[in-house]
Amino acid sequence: MENLVKNVIVTLKKGEGRTIKSGGSWVYDNEIASITGSFTNGDIVMVHDFDGYPMGAGFINQNSTIRVRMLTRKADQVIDEAFLRMRVENAWNYRKETMPEKDLNCCRVIFGEADWLPGLVIDKYDDVLVVESLALGIDKLKPMIVEALVDILNKDGFKVRGVYERSDAPVRKKEGLKPFKGFIGEEFDTNVEIVENGVHYMVDVVNGQKTGFFLDQKYNRLSIQKLCKGKKVLDCFTHMGTFALNAGIAGASDVTGLDISEYAVMQATENAKRNNLSDTVHFRAADVLDELPKLYEQGEKYDVVILDPPAFTKSREATKNAIKGYREINMKGLKLVKDGGFLATCSCSHFMTQELFTQTISQAAKSVHKRLRQVEFRTQALDHPILWAADESYYLKFYIFQVVDEK
Repeated sequence: MENLVKNVIVTLKKGEGRTIKSGGSWVYDNEIASITGSFTNGDIVMVHDFDGYPMGAGFINQNSTIRVRMLTRKADQVIDEAFLRMRVENAWNYRKETMPEKDLNCCRVIFGEADWLPGLVIDKYDDVLVVESLALGIDKLKPMIVEALVDILNKDGFKVRGVYERSDAPVRKKEGLKPFKGFIGEEFDTNVEIVENGVHYMVDVVNGQKTGFFLDQKYNRLSIQKLCKGKKVLDCFTHMGTFALNAGIAGASDVTGLDISEYAVMQATENAKRNNLSDTVHFRAADVLDELPKLYEQGEKYDVVILDPPAFTKSREATKNAIKGYREINMKGLKLVKDGGFLATCSCSHFMTQELFTQTISQAAKSVHKRLRQVEFRTQALDHPILWAADESYYLKFYIFQVVDEK
C-alpha cells in the first residue's frame, strides 16, 4: 500500500506548537502560519515548525479548531496499513503487559491519543468489539484499523464474534461528521455478558452509555469491596449498578443504588438478579441531588456513600458551575456518612483538574463540619493510560475518605 502522507506542509507560527512540543498530539487552528499544497479534510499532512524543522505528520481537518491531530513524530515515517497494524499491536501488547490476564477479556484496547491513534476508542466486551470514532481523519483509517485488530485478537486466541460502531457522540459534529450507530460487518446479538471483579453484567452495546459500559472504573470498583463487608451502602448515580454490585458481592448487608434513568435502574436490577444479590442490593429511580436531602431529613445514615456523577463540565468555560455542582453533591453525600464511615467520590471531567477537585471536596467537608482522612487516591484503569502532555487523556479522579464528625 502506498504512503498516505500527502505532499502538504503545515507550518507553525513562531513560538506556537507548545502542545505537540511537550508531547501532546494536537495542533490548533490559531497556531498555524501557513499551509502549502492541496488536500482534502481528513488527509494526512506534514507539520513543520516556523523554521522548517519537521515535527511529524497527522491528519488535518479545517472544520475543527483542533486543526491537526498527530499520528507520528518521525518526519520520514511511512503511514500505511503496516504502520496502522503496528500501532494496534503496540496498543494490545501494552494491555497484555500491564493488566492481569483475566481482565483482558473485558478492556479498552485503543484509547485515542494515549495509543497514538487520535480520536479512536475501541472497547472489548468478551468476544465483541465496540468502536467509537470521533475525528474525520481516523474515520477514514478506521476500516484498516478494525481489520488489523480483529486479526490480531483472533490470532491471540480471543475470537471476535462481531464489531459494532457507537460513533453517536455530539462532538463528531465539530469534525463535520454525522453521528453514526451500526454494525461493522455481519449483524450479531449485541447483548453481551461480561464478568468484572467477579460481578456478572449484561452489556447492551447498542443502547448503553458511551460504548455500553464504563470500563475505566474497574479497579476503583474493586477498591471499595474491602470496605463494604457487613456494611450499609448508598451508591449514587449507579448506572448499571456497578459500585453497588461490587459492594453486594463483597458481603454488604444492605445496598441502595440511585439513578435518574429508569432504563439504568432496570438494567441494574437485572444485574442484581444475575449475581443472586436481589435480597441485599436494591435500586430505584431518583434524582440524586433531590433525593440526598430527603434521606438526610429521614435520618438515614450509611457506612459507605459512593458518588460517581456524570461529568458536570465538558468545557473549560463551564468549570465554575461544575465546581458548584461537585461541592453541592459532596456536601449532601458527606451528611449521610456515619461517623467513621467512608466516602468514595470522583470526577470524570478532565477540565476538573485534580487540584480543583481536591479543593472542592475540602470546601464541601468544611461546610458540613466533617474531617476527612484520605484512604487512597486513584485514577482511571490501566487500559485507559494517561499520556503526559495530552491533558484530555487524564480525566478520572477518584478518592476514598474516612469521614469523621468534627468534635
